[in-house]
Amino acid sequence: MNIVALILMIVGALNWLLVGLFQFNLVAWIFGAGTVVSRIIYSVVGLAAIWGIAMLFQRNVRHTAVGAMED
Repeated sequence: MNIVALILMIVGALNWLLVGLFQFNLVAWIFGAGTVVSRIIYSVVGLAAIWGIAMLFQRNVRHTAVGAMED
C-alpha cells in the first residue's frame, strides 16, 4: 500500500509540475475538467497524500525508537 500511495503522490506532483510550468493539466486533458472521473482521481491522489503523511510519522517513530535503543 505504501508503494501505491507513493506512486500516486508522484503522479499528482508531476501533474502539478505540468500545471505550474506549462499551464497544462494532464488529468483534465485526459478525463475532462470537472468530470466525475477527474474528481475521483484527484480524491484518490489526495488520500494517497494523507497516507504519505502517516508514513512520514511512522518512519520517524521507528527511526527514533531504533536510535533510542542504540544509546
